[in-house]
Amino acid sequence: MGTPRDGGLKLPARKREYDEDDVRIRPGRSSRPRTRTRPKHEDAVDALVITVDRGRYGCVREDAEHLDELITAMRARELGRKSVVVGDRVALVGDTSGAPGALARIVRIAERSSVLRRTADDDDTTPEGRLERVVVANADQLVIVSALADPPPRTGFIDRCLVAAYDADIEPLLCLTKADLAGPEAVLDYYAELDLPYVLVKPDSDLTELRDRLAGRISVMVGHSGVGKSTLVNRLVPDALRAVGVVSAIGKGRHTSTSAVALRLPRVRRKGDPGWIIDTPGIRSFGLAHVSAESLLHGFPDLVEGTVDCPPNCGHAAGDVDCALDAWITAGKADARRLASYRRLLTSRAGEPDPRDQIE
Repeated sequence: MGTPRDGGLKLPARKREYDEDDVRIRPGRSSRPRTRTRPKHEDAVDALVITVDRGRYGCVREDAEHLDELITAMRARELGRKSVVVGDRVALVGDTSGAPGALARIVRIAERSSVLRRTADDDDTTPEGRLERVVVANADQLVIVSALADPPPRTGFIDRCLVAAYDADIEPLLCLTKADLAGPEAVLDYYAELDLPYVLVKPDSDLTELRDRLAGRISVMVGHSGVGKSTLVNRLVPDALRAVGVVSAIGKGRHTSTSAVALRLPRVRRKGDPGWIIDTPGIRSFGLAHVSAESLLHGFPDLVEGTVDCPPNCGHAAGDVDCALDAWITAGKADARRLASYRRLLTSRAGEPDPRDQIE
């Protein structure tokens, strides 16, 4: 066979073999190494979340005397899916001046000392019924406002609030309003074995005792319509309506009956923290599907010891013939009404509402 010079055939060139050293990959945005180091935000400002409205959070420094010092903030992306609720203690960066149009960022959420939850529905057989909603964080006290007359006290609602309070590990306080229309004996007798703290309120009564129990604490106030809760809030915070108007300006909407708002109690003494109250006008009942049947007993400590002799996996319901609670009541160890109320809560968890909890 000849060569190209003498007119012969040209041999094909030998194909080159490639290895990984020949491969070059241009780094893209998605393949660039990321660092897990996050800014420390050492200059962050500590604040308390007092209202939440459509992705905007109204925050104030806890030592602020007036809600006019409101700082509007948004969640930083680095928080991920962590929720921010009223009562959260947070760290803010950015524009914390509180000036109109200023916007800060929430970069940290302090560990919560307590979480008050409720379930959207008492039917735990559906996803919606098992959905837990955090009402407020870091509350120290749940103030259950109930009228002694017009409307009459609803022990079913009080019981549910007590269970929610005990489940959240916060202290309950029973605030009985309209004490000028009826006496508290029947209600207090019903809860005699619980040693439940209470205060009595009349339209013209002095609120010193109630203020003393609220001082230095974050208290959540709940109650049915007509029990005088709004009137009580306005008496405790005379400029409450103006304060709500201030915090309502943080979002695109306005303060509605379903949103909670924290209000600073006025300083009536020179020393000491007067405390905060969180008004929750949208909460008129507590769904308890997120609370187990055994956990419900935390609201009925007078019944706990009576379950010692119950068989394993006893549901403590009226149909459980071997439940030791019936014998506990027969022996006079607890009030039969307490067991009836507990079992009504068990029934409500199965999706059958307690008619006493319905607003007429």
